[in-house]
Amino acid sequence: MVILDVAIVNVALPSIKTDLDFSQTNLQWVISAYALLFGGALLLGGRLADLLGRRRLFIAGLALFVASSLLCGLAWSEGSLIAFRAVQGLGGALLAPAALSLLMTTFAEAGSAISCAGSTNDAARTPARLPCRGDRPRA
Repeated sequence: MVILDVAIVNVALPSIKTDLDFSQTNLQWVISAYALLFGGALLLGGRLADLLGRRRLFIAGLALFVASSLLCGLAWSEGSLIAFRAVQGLGGALLAPAALSLLMTTFAEAGSAISCAGSTNDAARTPARLPCRGDRPRA
């Protein structure tokens, strides 16, 4: 849900533009504010999960993400929506590493499950895989 939120807002951009009278230039910030704070604070979220505890940070990140999602829905102007999207990205950056860390420590086979899910996700996004030099069998 956290990663999907970067792309799913593209569906709502035309409605956002008309309802909040966004200019075309500022409309990009609806996506960029989330992506910048999410990507920029991801490592911080992982470190804070180590220092403060995984569960505690998971709950805090989830609360921040949900509250900012609600505020995004109630936004009244361009600036408020962009600010709430930035806070939403911060909440996602706190939530994602804590969630993966909890998954890894809770389930014994989580490593193989995560690698399988990651490779499936990569395969779905790649139209065709070209053979690499290292793919050839050695004699």
